[in-house]
Formats: sequence, C-alpha cells, structure tokens
Amino acid sequence: MRFILALVVGILLGGAGAYFLFVGAPHAYLAKGETVRAPDAAGPPPGTAVVELNEQFFGALLSSIFKDLNKPAFPPQAAAAGCQNQVVVEPNADGVQTGVVLQNGQVTVPLAFSGTYNLAGCQTLRGTAEANIEFRFAADEQTLYGQLNVTGVNVEGMSPLLGGFVTAFVQGAINQRVNPLVLMRGQQLTLSIPVQAAGGKLQAQAKDVREEVKDGKLRLYVTYDFKGTKGGQ
Repeated sequence: MRFILALVVGILLGGAGAYFLFVGAPHAYLAKGETVRAPDAAGPPPGTAVVELNEQFFGALLSSIFKDLNKPAFPPQAAAAGCQNQVVVEPNADGVQTGVVLQNGQVTVPLAFSGTYNLAGCQTLRGTAEANIEFRFAADEQTLYGQLNVTGVNVEGMSPLLGGFVTAFVQGAINQRVNPLVLMRGQQLTLSIPVQAAGGKLQAQAKDVREEVKDGKLRLYVTYDFKGTKGGQ
C-alpha cells in the first residue's frame, strides 16, 4: 500500500513526493554567509589578493581523488547488507566526464554516477547529472562556502514510471548530503606575518571575497583588513 501511494504521488508531482516517502525529509540547513558577488568594475580595492584556478587544476584534483581515495559516495557509508540507497560519483559515464567547467560566468559540474535504489526491487543506477556551484562567504567564520545545486539528472535505461522517483533521489542524495561545501577556512584565508625588524607581526583577516569566471579560469578576489601588533602579543 505504501508503494502504491508513493507511485501515485510520484506520477503527479514528478517524483518529489516519492522522495520524502522513501528517503525521508532532507536535512534542512540555513545557508551560511553572504552570496559572493562579482568584482567591482572599477577594479579591486587596496589590500586585495587574487587566487586563480583553472580547469586543469580541478581535473588533477579529481583525478587524484579517484586514483588514490575511494569514489565519493552519498551517503558515504551505506548499510552492510541489502540494497543500498546510495549514489556513487564515477570518473565517467555515457561520454560524460566528472569535472569542473569554468565558462560563461558560471562554475558548472558535470557528474557521472552509479548507485542503487530500493524502489520496486533493487534498482541499479547509472547516469549523468549537471550541477552548478554558488559561492558564499562568512566573514565572522573566515570561511568560504560552496553551494552545490544539481539542476538536471539523466538515468540510463530507467522506466518512465520510476524516472521521477530516481531523479528526486539522486538530486536529494547529492544536494542535501554534500552542502555546504567548505572551500577555504581559517588559516587558508587569514594571515600572520612576523616582522622582526619592526618589532611585531602583521595580521590580516579577509573582509570580502569576490569571484569571477572567465576564459576557463576561476578568480577569487580576497580583500584583507590588516592590523599590526607590537611585541609578542
């Protein structure tokens, strides 16, 4: 009876209702910090450092993860026995390679995945997804966050009757269990530089972060608030 009710709801609501019935409500959280904006047209203010990352950097990072670590899985540890409700990120599938694309002012993330889902029997999943990343900066925490948003899912060989359920499951498994991404925090953003000749040290905290995606590169503009401290304080 529970399956029949979920099936009806899934057909009517495109699978969203079924996700809540089978997987449970997603973990709610409040987005931290403020949305990172584009740099000012007049140029960055004084005290700004620029961090530049290209697509090749992210490609090497992901390659190392797949080669040296386990494939990212959501949830990371499923139950020991039985059919697992789990999505596993794969290096590639159906001609799509997992990576980071820096074009058209956006950070997009094509994802290849596999997995299993307990729905009318154990469903084996394989497909691709498209996601984007929004940046948020929490100055009080000195932390740069990323918000991963899955915008589309394509599952290979899935029945249309089950497609809505599976799409909602994959989106929820990634969106709700990954976020928020901690990209930079603490010592990666703050500075503490001893200046012995001046009898103290120079400290700096990030007070603003801007981002720009252009020509296959991500540029982060980090503006610092500097303060000198005399002696060993």
